[in-house]
Amino acid sequence: MTLIAILIATLAAGIGSVWAAALLMRMGLGGRHDGVGPQHLLSLAAGALLATAFMHLLPEAFESQAGAHDLFATLLVGVVFFFLLDKAELWHHGHEHSHAEPAAHDPHHGHHHGHHHGHDHGHDHGHAHHHHSPRAGGWALLTGDSVHCFGDGILIASAFMADMRLGVIAAVSVMAHEVPHHMGDLVVLRQSSANRRMALLKVSLAGAVTALGGAVGYFLVGQLQDFLPYFLAVASSSFVYVALADLIPQLQKRLTARETIAQIAWLIAGMVVVMMVSGVAHSH
Repeated sequence: MTLIAILIATLAAGIGSVWAAALLMRMGLGGRHDGVGPQHLLSLAAGALLATAFMHLLPEAFESQAGAHDLFATLLVGVVFFFLLDKAELWHHGHEHSHAEPAAHDPHHGHHHGHHHGHDHGHDHGHAHHHHSPRAGGWALLTGDSVHCFGDGILIASAFMADMRLGVIAAVSVMAHEVPHHMGDLVVLRQSSANRRMALLKVSLAGAVTALGGAVGYFLVGQLQDFLPYFLAVASSSFVYVALADLIPQLQKRLTARETIAQIAWLIAGMVVVMMVSGVAHSH
């Protein structure tokens, strides 16, 4: 039963986030001049991730027999680990970019880079940043996405193994922070192909890897049940790192008072969504 719930939740988070992103783009939302823009979606995602980490994953970990010192150490190591992975990815991106320097001088290419940097930058472990030349068909992007989605699946599985309600909350949070990211994916892939359906299919397949990660996580955590609190601490460090190191820095811009209030409102909305999901899941 738990494995089935994990597979359903990971497919919903992995593929559902792609379809939600495509739907928002089709509706004309998520653009810079729309009522709902990238800043709003990033705020919503940051709020959801922080609320999940601090209000659910960490409390669940600390309710176990594991020592507080060991759990905080795991949280610290996790944050540093994801920081180093991000550094490695940036180094890799810089190395790749040096081989595609002519593309960087293409004014058309530069325009697009500036347009969706707000969508695509903002990920952690294993993410291939989406500024690779679209001439390659976006395979570097999709490979990075797949690795990241696999990691998300393991994190969701860890939450489900601790508590079904916690798993649902984690899946919703993952979905929330993947939507703005997948909007960037679709924009990049559509540059390399006029076929929108093929772009949607490719990103959906990468999202489906989340379910594979969920299945692996189910058997992995099941064999290491005593280490579950530490898996939850690592999941928390991932969520905290993504929110504080990737999403929130993109929100730190000089804005009007109205835009700032909207940003804060969407941040709080992300937290409220997590609380509501928690309440609904708890009642069932």
